[in-house]
Amino acid sequence: MTGVVILVFFSLVAMIMINVPIAVALALAAVVGLITAEGVSSLVTVALDMYAGATKFSLIAIPMFVLAGAIMNAAGITRRLIEFVSALIGFVRGGLAMVNVGVSLFFAEISGSAVADVAAMGTVMIPEMKKRGYSAPFAAAITSSSASLAIIIPPSIPMILYGVSSGASIEQLFVAGVVPGLIGAAGLMGVAYIFAVRYDLPVEEAFNLRRLRATFIDALPTFALPVIILGGIFGGFVTATEAAGLAVLAALLVGLWYRETDLRELRSALLDGAMQTAVVMLLVAASVLMGGFLTRTQIPQELAAGLTALTDQKWVVLAILNVFFLVIGFFLHSAAAIILVVPIVIPLIQTVGIDPVHFGLIVTLNLAIGQQTPPVASVLITACSIAKANIWEVSKVNLPFVGVLLFVLLLCTYVEEVPMFLVEYFYR
Repeated sequence: MTGVVILVFFSLVAMIMINVPIAVALALAAVVGLITAEGVSSLVTVALDMYAGATKFSLIAIPMFVLAGAIMNAAGITRRLIEFVSALIGFVRGGLAMVNVGVSLFFAEISGSAVADVAAMGTVMIPEMKKRGYSAPFAAAITSSSASLAIIIPPSIPMILYGVSSGASIEQLFVAGVVPGLIGAAGLMGVAYIFAVRYDLPVEEAFNLRRLRATFIDALPTFALPVIILGGIFGGFVTATEAAGLAVLAALLVGLWYRETDLRELRSALLDGAMQTAVVMLLVAASVLMGGFLTRTQIPQELAAGLTALTDQKWVVLAILNVFFLVIGFFLHSAAAIILVVPIVIPLIQTVGIDPVHFGLIVTLNLAIGQQTPPVASVLITACSIAKANIWEVSKVNLPFVGVLLFVLLLCTYVEEVPMFLVEYFYR
């Protein structure tokens, strides 16, 4: 059986290296393994297994949250958020950078996707920051790092995928992300302020209570969106999937209230969202085949037994897994990393007594950092493209912001109460 596993591994790596899409490579490698281990007869139910895997009820939340974010952009909701947050904190030196973080924090509560966040916020915030005297690398770095809050703050598409892959409660994963997300936002704002003082970045305008009141009233219907989503989930009234459907309905109603929906922009956003969703669903379907192969070969269980034979110290295992996921994040997108790796390590975390919800947040934070680190760095590359900035120059400026995310990761890894406090309060 060891020879079969080695064959599958090298088949997968070889296909990825010649740019075969990861989902296709994953499915083909699993098929190779099944045929080698059990013969052609093992493929009889392949199509049905893949279909069942990609049509789980929990996964419906992914296209719904993407759609809600698209409606927000097309209906002028995002612009009103920017104006309100600018009136609230724009008077601080370097305030536009903090506005960037604040708006990302709010937008994260709707879209659940860091790429969607940076695409939506970046096209507005980066040109405006450059116009006000911020360097292109700094504008790209703060936009990219703050967008990663979108997969820490609920709702989060990677958390949904982790929940489906591990069997952990998606609602509890969402709750666990609230405190780390707020800590991350505060840290990013703090670093932005240090940059602002050091490089004498501009103050936008003096604080104006009348403008704050006007922008608050104008954005008031928008504030119903996080209340509906997070209030429904935390209150136990709806599941994550049902909250996603409510988010779409609420975004449509708020868009109708403002009467500014740009149908052309909405159509473009929907097409992009449909392609993102299709890629994720294909990955999920392919992972079912690989999961079946791994289950039959008992590889995850053997890995868990081998590692626990070396150490059964929880903190050591967490350190090893953190390094592992950080390295994986350099080379794989978050969805692919979760689907490929989580089913393998779940038996290990169960053996050493790590809470799967706690571990889910650790995985998510690692992958948020991976979105900022080349060569893959999907979010960073998107921000660089919008800012027309060199990725290596942006990466240098981005180091302190990535440091904040690393701090949050270590804090949540070794002070379990930070992410789990609200979970314990609401659910246990």
